[in-house]
Amino acid sequence: MTGTAKDQDYEIVSPPTDLRKKVRILSPREARKFDPVKAAEDAVKRLSPQFSVWMDDETKRLLQAWETIQSEGISEEVLATLFQSAHNIKGQALTLGFPLVGEVAANFCRLIEKVPSPERLPLELAERYVEAIRAMVMEGAKDDGNKTGVELLEKLKSVTDDFLEQLTPKSEDD
Repeated sequence: MTGTAKDQDYEIVSPPTDLRKKVRILSPREARKFDPVKAAEDAVKRLSPQFSVWMDDETKRLLQAWETIQSEGISEEVLATLFQSAHNIKGQALTLGFPLVGEVAANFCRLIEKVPSPERLPLELAERYVEAIRAMVMEGAKDDGNKTGVELLEKLKSVTDDFLEQLTPKSEDD
């Protein structure tokens, strides 16, 4: 005997909206002409004037998180907010046309992730990352064509590597 859904250990939930009713089916002729890559590229082109605004917004969130650290001190919660802001920039920078800023944000995330506790975060170095991201976005330092931005990234990487090396105790085998 087959039971109903009420007799079972599960319930079937039907979506309130059938999304198939929201899309138009292309005719075979339209489907042959449709190029999804071109449609996506066209959409990106239409949205691209907003990219700088979006990156500015993400940078403002990063600055707000940093200002919170400066005014209230550092804690797990505030550090998580700072990390999330840097992580968002890292994830969106390439799409928004700021790959160099994305690399700086990625290194900043690496620094935050590797520090064993909030108190061990080198605040001066963290401030350099925040300021570098802010300045690069403000100045439009988007890619490797910006020599000052590239030099800044390399210096931040080097200082971060040195700091992280000091955190990791050397084994006697080294």
